[in-house]
Amino acid sequence: YWDDIAGLDTAKNSLKEAVVYPFLRPDLFRGLREPVRGMLLFGPPGTGKTMLARAVATESKSTFFSISASSLTSKYLGESEKLVRALFAVAKKLSPSIVFVDEIDSIMGSRNNDGENESSRRIKNEFLVQWSSLSSAAAGKGSSATDSDDRVLVLAATNLPWSIDEAARRRFVRRQYIPLPEPETRKIQLKRLLLHQRHTLSEEDFDELVCLTENYSGSDITSLAKDAAMGPLRELGDKLLFTETDKIRSVSLDDFRNSLKYIKPSVSQDGLARYEEWAAQFGSSGV
Repeated sequence: YWDDIAGLDTAKNSLKEAVVYPFLRPDLFRGLREPVRGMLLFGPPGTGKTMLARAVATESKSTFFSISASSLTSKYLGESEKLVRALFAVAKKLSPSIVFVDEIDSIMGSRNNDGENESSRRIKNEFLVQWSSLSSAAAGKGSSATDSDDRVLVLAATNLPWSIDEAARRRFVRRQYIPLPEPETRKIQLKRLLLHQRHTLSEEDFDELVCLTENYSGSDITSLAKDAAMGPLRELGDKLLFTETDKIRSVSLDDFRNSLKYIKPSVSQDGLARYEEWAAQFGSSGV
């Protein structure tokens, strides 16, 4: 659910407008208000792109297809294109539905690549053709409730937005940048992670942790909290086999300080600058 994901309010609002509201109230989103058929979530690894997709599927009460490159590729000639066509046919039949493609650069990479083979190009071309068939021919025309109402969205996530083919980028009307968590978001996430764990951290300790975790992604913070939670058990060594649960001490700020020596940020500053540059150039909401 939305509440399970800390922060990312801009991305949540964008997804609600693009997916959830049109799926739940299709009578309002017709003609020029026709919902978008493609949305891209891009940003550094571990920022919650896949989790957002899961939340969208839950909140919009839709059929969810989780697709990867292995789902569509086949060793038989022409089989891959048939799989792509079948995927969109089933998605239309079971609409409202979301076709979620994680790491879409593996399927829809640039077609200018010299190392690309013929079969992968045919998959891309078929995917683009089927994707185009989802949109109405004339967006300005109002459609009645009796008309075909195939509410299908292609939702994708990637860590390499610059590798995506231009034709696919054009079909992603919404391109939402998912940045590293802000200080307030990191604080909320740390509190949620420690909600069901005994700890001695005060509000000041959380503020200090927020400062210490600058440039950490959501995934990095989860790894840090897991490592810190192991601190009290590490102290016991072999004694933990005979120690009762209520005798084990609570997690403290010192455990987090020790874990910070080993758990480092996974996103480099150079990589972050490249994401922000692409977001400023092609993103729906800038940086």
